[in-house]
Amino acid sequence: MKLTVHTFLTLDGVMQGPGGRDEDTSGGFEFGGWLVPHVDDDFGRIVDRWFSEADAILLGRTTYQLFHPYWEKVTDPENGVAAALNSLPKYVVSNTLSEATWNNTTILSGNFLEAVDDLKSGPGRELQVHGSHHLASALHDAGLVDEYRLIVFPVVLGKGKRLFETGAAPSAFTLARSKATASGAVSLVLEPAAFGAGDLAVGDFEVQDGRDQIRE
Repeated sequence: MKLTVHTFLTLDGVMQGPGGRDEDTSGGFEFGGWLVPHVDDDFGRIVDRWFSEADAILLGRTTYQLFHPYWEKVTDPENGVAAALNSLPKYVVSNTLSEATWNNTTILSGNFLEAVDDLKSGPGRELQVHGSHHLASALHDAGLVDEYRLIVFPVVLGKGKRLFETGAAPSAFTLARSKATASGAVSLVLEPAAFGAGDLAVGDFEVQDGRDQIRE
């Protein structure tokens, strides 16, 4: 399976508490629900497409415990997100959960990176991560992410959990697809690429014969 990471971001990279005021107030975060005013039909179609490509869901403990009580109550058969979350195999990374009562859930404890690598080797289309700040960071640093699907919203918060925190492993990305929504959000599909090393990682500009150009 391809491992894909899906998340909603502000312009300054914050992913915390997009869907509700009390969704995640850890660290004194007080801007929960910042995504909601920008939800439109374009947004809905993008997210529905995400979930239509999933064969399994991988979540961190906090996101799992946020998702479970909400989405388990959504029984509308026309809701593709709820249908996927409630029926597909789910894996939650945690060393503290003793049981997981949401349908079709397996707890991954201990060396979860090895377990995730094993899952990727199995049959299926996509193993999808949604939210899950700490998990997404660990998967990025381990080089296990095959594709990022991000929706960036025209909001700056100045504080909160970020997808790529200080100290994240350097990476370059190739843009596979992009789309702007009517509300001004931008959907990006990014494929990780080697950042390089030494002079291959960066470049320089120079002025030659009066022209501003990239140094060869």
